[in-house]
Amino acid sequence: MEDVIDQLRELNEPVPVPLELPDEETLVEIQEQILIHLPYELREFLLKVSDVVYGRLEPVTASDPQSHTYLPEVAANAWDAGVPRYLVPLCQDGRDYYAVDPEGEVFLWREDTGELDDETWESVWHWVRDVWLEGGA
Repeated sequence: MEDVIDQLRELNEPVPVPLELPDEETLVEIQEQILIHLPYELREFLLKVSDVVYGRLEPVTASDPQSHTYLPEVAANAWDAGVPRYLVPLCQDGRDYYAVDPEGEVFLWREDTGELDDETWESVWHWVRDVWLEGGA
């Protein structure tokens, strides 16, 4: 996990208005808004690297309710589109969503089929390494 965090920090792109990292209290408020517990590794991701901007993928954020990546907004849209309610969105990719189950496994939900893809990632950090970082810019 630390290697992935270091790599993300190195690749972080400068932006005119940088994102802020949330605190624990903010995450509790988000859980209350979406009525679902955030899986542990998703919480860690949000607390440590949700301010990183890199490449074309834009994972969810938790500090700015006005952002198009704000977790409660992305969750509402994902669940509206058909993503199973027990999954918490991690990242929207076009009309598809990467989402985390209660145990921390990451799934890809495809809009064209309305189903979960066969490919999964063991954790948020595996997804970051294999999809976000490897997918690059």
